[in-house]
Amino acid sequence: MARNEEKAQSMLNRFITMKAEEKKKPKERRPFLASECRDLSEADKWRQQIMREIGRKVAEIQNEGLGEHRLRDLNDEINKLIREKSHWERRIVELGGPNYAKHSAKMTDLDGNIVDVPNPGGRGPGYRYFGAAKKLPGVRELFEKPPELRKRRTRYDIYKRIDASYYGYRDDEDGVLERLEGPAEEAMRREAAEEWRRLDEVRREARKGVKSGDVVEVTAVARELLREEEEEVVEEERERERWKEEEREKREFIVHVPLPDEKEIERRVLEKKKMELLSKYVSEGLMEEQTEAKDMLNIQR
Repeated sequence: MARNEEKAQSMLNRFITMKAEEKKKPKERRPFLASECRDLSEADKWRQQIMREIGRKVAEIQNEGLGEHRLRDLNDEINKLIREKSHWERRIVELGGPNYAKHSAKMTDLDGNIVDVPNPGGRGPGYRYFGAAKKLPGVRELFEKPPELRKRRTRYDIYKRIDASYYGYRDDEDGVLERLEGPAEEAMRREAAEEWRRLDEVRREARKGVKSGDVVEVTAVARELLREEEEEVVEEERERERWKEEEREKREFIVHVPLPDEKEIERRVLEKKKMELLSKYVSEGLMEEQTEAKDMLNIQR
């Protein structure tokens, strides 16, 4: 009896399932062109369907054991779906919907850094690589950045950063150098003053011994100081004479060309006036005859 009840129950289930399928609408297919869709909600529905397909294929492409050919095929299918999604997103914007392209995901390399997607066509998203496809031969090199060549700086670039601080003109502004050099400078000044006092005392003793004529024991240092002092006085006198001679040479004006005296100037002025009068009242033919006669008689004036 139980066997007959189970058969009846299974037949009832099949009958109910068949009736439910008859009531369902026939399965709709996504339009081939996004421009054929006129309803915003329909366009959004087809976009969501494409997003689910992309998610399934992206999850599948993470498996590195699928093989190179299957990975490349999956990557091509995902890029095809992404291009189709961009068409539907543009259509949604045309129908007055939100712009989903603004918040689209960026492409990343193996380290997770965002990279630019190459797009030779210039329209729509470029070709992308997902999951294990990024590690395929020939693809890994696309994500490796070429080593940056260090550009050699030109002379202009070198001197562009050089200012007064480079030459040390601003070393005293912060006060650090003054604090460091202050004690050393005071010590040097003190030593120089003590040395000058000692030498001055030696000079005085040496001069006293020379002037008094007494038998005074003059040390070698005193004799050397006196000799240096005499040489300095002689050198100063020579320098003073040289400077006077240079001043005297500067005051004297030497003319390197012969200058005419007063008589020569008067003669030339008179000759010029005479020529002006002759050119004014005498014809050119008479002037030529007079010149020829002077040349024949060898008259210079």
